[in-house]
Amino acid sequence: MLDTCVVIDMLVDFDGLDKNVITMLEDPSYVLCASFETMRELVVHFNNKKLLSRQWKTAYDVIHTVEKDLEIEFLPLRDHVGYTYSRLILNEEQDHRDPSDHVIISHAITEQIPLLSSDTRFWFYRNQGLDLIEY
Repeated sequence: MLDTCVVIDMLVDFDGLDKNVITMLEDPSYVLCASFETMRELVVHFNNKKLLSRQWKTAYDVIHTVEKDLEIEFLPLRDHVGYTYSRLILNEEQDHRDPSDHVIISHAITEQIPLLSSDTRFWFYRNQGLDLIEY
């Protein structure tokens, strides 16, 4: 599962990603997916006139590009993700308050899918079942 920051990097600066990450992303044996929460974040990002709105005309175009061109599948949020989310102990040490991150982390834990992220606060969730691939 790809964190939102990874998807954005793939959209705007693929070649700027770490070489090992590019190798992993281009490996056909991996199925690339992201949480529905990432789709929501991309739409919000676009609607707030951030970087993505410079390259695409609509939020729909961004989502379409992610699914069709980058071949990333958005996984739906089911109720069992909410149960994991409700039990998640937050990383207060680093003041990690981003609810979207918490949903994505909970989704990866629930589905038992490794999560690829460059976020330096995600390590904390490993002891709660997160299989984190950091770069």
